[in-house]
Amino acid sequence: MAEQNLTGSLHRFGHSSRRDAWWLYPLLVFVALFSFILYSSWAAFQGKHYWYGSYISPFYSPELFGDSPHRWFGSKPGWWPAGLPWSPAILILWAPGLFRLTCYYYRGAYYKAFWADPPSCTVSEPRKRYRGEHSFPLIIQNIHRYFLYIALFFLIFLSIDVWKALWFTDPGKGGKSFGVGVGTLVLLVNVVFLGGYTFGCHSLRHLVGGFLDRISGSPVRRKAYLCVSCFNRRHMLWAWMSLFWVAFSDIYVRLCSMGIWIDWRII
Repeated sequence: MAEQNLTGSLHRFGHSSRRDAWWLYPLLVFVALFSFILYSSWAAFQGKHYWYGSYISPFYSPELFGDSPHRWFGSKPGWWPAGLPWSPAILILWAPGLFRLTCYYYRGAYYKAFWADPPSCTVSEPRKRYRGEHSFPLIIQNIHRYFLYIALFFLIFLSIDVWKALWFTDPGKGGKSFGVGVGTLVLLVNVVFLGGYTFGCHSLRHLVGGFLDRISGSPVRRKAYLCVSCFNRRHMLWAWMSLFWVAFSDIYVRLCSMGIWIDWRII
């Protein structure tokens, strides 16, 4: 049987005997995630052009305090520190952000792309010792299961936004009538992609039946487990589609609010 000696001296960072373009995938992940971080951070601190009629950007929903008709309680709260920049997104965006940051798939993706831990299989990494997720700061990743519960509530809020996006104010009468615009479909697709990503979560899969010794003894939980497993098989695909589409949803609402794009009515 062929054997490979793995006890030799450590090589320099990036050394590998692979002949394929192993660096391409982590590079693409780095560019995609870094671009999303930059845009979402910029959009979150704008505090304007985040709503258009019955539409609201998913970066700002639910809008607890703000200046749009979608706000729950009122304008900027008086207890907000005067020296800090204000935006309605600051109050809520941390929750879905940490849900993604601690996601099992994204860990493997950005560990390679940002930390080179390792940059790819059988490629040397820039450290001599592997600390894993049992020490700080990576031990914080274990909070993922708790942010799952919060993410499920966000799906409810975003679904309500889709319902609101089905009602348009009549310019002449001032009342509201049922309709479907391009923005309605954009927000609907966003919920579908986020739902596929959230319902395929590894923590949800474990929650509904992954810890049972004999899942066939619980028919209802077995059905739920198989359903989550179905989404989980394409977890990477759902993760990327939902990431790009939530950014596009914000861009769509923002450009409509700025008058650059026109929201065409379908019905």
